[in-house]
Amino acid sequence: MQEAEYNQPLVQSRGEPMQSPEDVVAIGRLKACGWGTKRIAAELGISRNTVKRYLRQGGWAPYASPQRMRALDGVAPWLRERFMAHAGNAAVVQQELRSEHGITVSLRTVERACAPWRRELAACAQATVRFETPPGQQMQIDFGSRKAQIAGAEVGVQLFVATLGHSRRIFVQAFPHQHQSAWFAGIEAALQHFGGVPRQVLVDNARALVEHHDAASREVVFNDRFRALAHHWGFRPVACAPYRPRTKGKDERSVGYVKRNAMAGHTFESWAHLQAHLDWWMREVADQRVHGTTGEIPAERFRLERLHLMPLADRPPFEQTRSLSRRVARDATVEVDTNRYSVPWRLAGRLVQVHIAGCELRVLDDGREVACHPELAGRRQTRCLPEHLQGIVGYRAPGQPSRSTAPGDQVQGPIPVVPQALLQRDLSVYEAITGGGWQ
Repeated sequence: MQEAEYNQPLVQSRGEPMQSPEDVVAIGRLKACGWGTKRIAAELGISRNTVKRYLRQGGWAPYASPQRMRALDGVAPWLRERFMAHAGNAAVVQQELRSEHGITVSLRTVERACAPWRRELAACAQATVRFETPPGQQMQIDFGSRKAQIAGAEVGVQLFVATLGHSRRIFVQAFPHQHQSAWFAGIEAALQHFGGVPRQVLVDNARALVEHHDAASREVVFNDRFRALAHHWGFRPVACAPYRPRTKGKDERSVGYVKRNAMAGHTFESWAHLQAHLDWWMREVADQRVHGTTGEIPAERFRLERLHLMPLADRPPFEQTRSLSRRVARDATVEVDTNRYSVPWRLAGRLVQVHIAGCELRVLDDGREVACHPELAGRRQTRCLPEHLQGIVGYRAPGQPSRSTAPGDQVQGPIPVVPQALLQRDLSVYEAITGGGWQ
């Protein structure tokens, strides 16, 4: 039996079901055997119109979409540039299409048009170019977080890590937080440790250091205090590209190295013990290892880099004092960064000044120091000095016998009376008094 030939390049009509090539061949064979369209349709489970259409077409042909002008055809180069600049955010591109070109299309249309560039964008996000910095050119800094056992309790430790770009020599200091004071203290300690100042300090976009960094224009606005610190020591601050921490790759790897090698499996009696361990580890381990990238020992490579560091020139430490206003609570404490510090109870309800310098917190009333505490590590802790509560009704110092005596016993001495005004506060004291400015 001779098979019918169906070679015409015909197009399937839009909206009608497409049959497989095998079904269409079967239609032709059955028709050649003398079957009618009704019988063929019943045999194959399709409509008579479908059978007639394929017989009329002469066989199967793939559906070809009609070519038409699309709304985004004329802006393809602009579309790609905006898509890459906005890191693949099609919604922002859609908004700019409307505002800049007057083109209103659905978000799905923009996503389909930008689909060919998504893989390129992902590759760009992963790819980095390794570069070596000249001696004395750059120091990279960052923080890493790690849990540690200190004095029998598990606490969060913030590890400041500074890495010299050429020698890969690193400096590590432990802090209980990542406040701006910790960044500054870490930078100054690193400069002292290395014995000189690099020409650049490359930082991540931490809010303590960078106010704003535009991803498209790369415009950077550094924090005023950070710029003052950089001017004091003579280095130029540089921020890595937003969402591109690998730009600061040397220090990123150093942070991981510190967490895995210096901290793993160790417990510490105190924060001082932790820092002493880190000092030993830097000197005996980190400085003496063979670096995986350079193939050299950082301490030996540093001999050349040290000659290119700018001198410290006997500069004094950068003065940094954090100043706040706080209302003394009824329990004779002031709250700073969720922690509470005691003051003399007679100051309850008064507005006092709090100055934080280094790791010391001082409380002043009308310019007179009334309390001094070490800054607490962690959050939601309280430090109370017994002398601040002496004389308050109901207070008994540790080790002091209770005033509750047997019936008939005489209580020696007058019982101090707390003025009612000190036990009540106006609602105004609950106003949000914020601080943190620098002097």
